[in-house]
Amino acid sequence: GILELDHDNTFTGNVNNEINGNWISAPTGSIHEARLKAKVKRRLRKNSSRDSGRGDSLSDNGDVVRSVVPPTSPKGKLLNRRSRMGKGRGLPKKGGAGGKGVWGSPGEVYDEDEVDVKDPNYDVEQENCVYETVVLPLDGETFEKTVTPIVQEYFEHGDANEVAELLAELNLGSMRGDVPMLAVSLALEAKASHRELTSRLLSKLCGRVLTAADVEASFHKLLKELPDLVLDTPGAPQMLGQFIARAVADNILPKSFIDGYKGRVDSEYARAALDRAAVLLRMSRWTGLRFDSLWGSGGGQRPVNQLIKEVNLLLKEFLLSGDTVEAERCLRELEVPHFHHEFVYEAVIMVLESKGDRTLQMILQLLKSLCASTVITVDQLRRGFERVYLDMADLSIDVPCAYSLLEQFVEQSFNAGVIDKKLRDLCPCRGRKRFISEGDGGRLKL
Repeated sequence: GILELDHDNTFTGNVNNEINGNWISAPTGSIHEARLKAKVKRRLRKNSSRDSGRGDSLSDNGDVVRSVVPPTSPKGKLLNRRSRMGKGRGLPKKGGAGGKGVWGSPGEVYDEDEVDVKDPNYDVEQENCVYETVVLPLDGETFEKTVTPIVQEYFEHGDANEVAELLAELNLGSMRGDVPMLAVSLALEAKASHRELTSRLLSKLCGRVLTAADVEASFHKLLKELPDLVLDTPGAPQMLGQFIARAVADNILPKSFIDGYKGRVDSEYARAALDRAAVLLRMSRWTGLRFDSLWGSGGGQRPVNQLIKEVNLLLKEFLLSGDTVEAERCLRELEVPHFHHEFVYEAVIMVLESKGDRTLQMILQLLKSLCASTVITVDQLRRGFERVYLDMADLSIDVPCAYSLLEQFVEQSFNAGVIDKKLRDLCPCRGRKRFISEGDGGRLKL
């Protein structure tokens, strides 16, 4: 009976030592504790399908540990600032200060570093030094590339003060005396109005950017370079002489400049330039020649009344000479392509006031030649004719037959290809007249 009892206890002990498939090497007194652990495990398996990913874990003593924020919950994803791209070092974006509509943490402001006296590189002279931007002086190639666009733009806007400000910002250095030389060289190849602007520019720059010595040295260089300038501009000696005379009149060049060359001029071009300057200065003393109109003020700088007078003078000279080429050259020299409608207007008015077929044919031939050479554009021609159409009511007072003369001129201009059909159809005509009654003596009613 004792052997059977021991056999039963051994069997029972072996069964109790395995709970839920886990062997327990504890004594019989800890069976209750093993059962509690198995019960907790069953509860975790039961809740795993319902609360998967909650982050429940079991501690060493059997207590259930739940994470504060489940890893798979939406709130956990929002609080996670790490990049989801799989790149980077795993650090939060923007230093942990990122988020929707957030720019990140404010920038860090550093205080000024104090100079360490014990530093081996410490220098007493650099403690209170002031740093300034240094503009390097221009060399020959850089000078020409920098100053040439400034002068060419000045030919367009004509503001000498702007040129003076731009040149003051440059470190011209030893190249300062070459500014007048470059400006005059560019003006020799340009128009008369540009040469007038250049003379004004030199007068404005002297005393601000340039000195009288710079201007004098520049003109000395120009006289030496005349043989090369003549290759591009045949009239360079005479033009340079006018520049010298204008500079002397503007008091930016000493009066002794020309006298200093007496008896020691080898170049014929330099001699021609100095002779031209001397003659102009002599004429200003004897005849009162005004140097401010030496070059003439071209373009839109002249008053409108003066332009109208010059246009009328041009047309009168053409009617006397009949030289179409000379008339075209004079119109180009006026340098007012935006004012050519006035030329067309005055030409048509001359046709109406002359009442002769010769003037009509000459003006028609001139307009045809100018339109063919594109000196007068289609727009300027149209504006000139339209101005005549608008003023016909007043013109007919002085010229009673103005309407019939205009219709005749417009018709012949259309046949010659000067104007188009649309502009011809716009030509006004006097309204039809009728008699008041019989026996009224031929009086007409408007």
